[in-house]
Amino acid sequence: MAHVRKSPEVMQSHIFNETTIINEFTSPMTKDSVLHSCRVPDVLDCQQCQRLAGFLQSVRTQHPSYHARPVSAFGENWPKLLIVGLAPGMHGANRTGRPFTGDYAGILLYQTLHKFGFSTQPESIAADDDLRLIGCRITNAVKCLPPENKPTPQEIKQCNQYLAAELKLFAEHDGAAVLALGTVAHQAVLMGLQLKMKNYPFAHGAVHDLPAGDGLRLYDSYHCSRYNTQTKRLTTAMFEQVFTRIIADIEP
Repeated sequence: MAHVRKSPEVMQSHIFNETTIINEFTSPMTKDSVLHSCRVPDVLDCQQCQRLAGFLQSVRTQHPSYHARPVSAFGENWPKLLIVGLAPGMHGANRTGRPFTGDYAGILLYQTLHKFGFSTQPESIAADDDLRLIGCRITNAVKCLPPENKPTPQEIKQCNQYLAAELKLFAEHDGAAVLALGTVAHQAVLMGLQLKMKNYPFAHGAVHDLPAGDGLRLYDSYHCSRYNTQTKRLTTAMFEQVFTRIIADIEP
């Protein structure tokens, strides 16, 4: 049985061929949130990747009601757990403006977060649904929707400045666990921390001690995409086992 994280509160679809990418690559404002926004580069108006900026412009034309801009991180400013995904999904975060919200990939993620006490609700439907994360924050390796959910190696590298800033703040403020959803996210975390890929190989369920912060660890899981869950590459039990380990480590 999962160890449910105690709390004073009640106790997206990414269909992508990750192997292809890897083969080609690698609320009201508080004082703390103002500080956080000042120290992390503003992502919402970023247009540094010409291909992605052009693609988002075409998406806005086709879907005027969609967010269709870079998607900022969501959750507590100084959490114990930072979850890193790949990129916004077309009809999920790219539509709603919140990571893993409104599409298939968010179903298993938010159900699991709620079960383990990291979320106030088991479903993430819209950015204004009053869901809050507890001791957790969600971000992506790439902040913009890429065509066919496949960012190029250069786009991953260009966008890494944002993730690197997030990781630095996370480590400085007693962050304990980084959960990488998939190989791209795993490698982006290592890039952001300026660590060698070969020293920290990706494997579902793997745990890596990192030379950053005070006891910072990187946890690996297959991405909770529609493809991975429907093909049983990632099952609910497999995903919950990862969270059980995280809970055991951050709440000894």
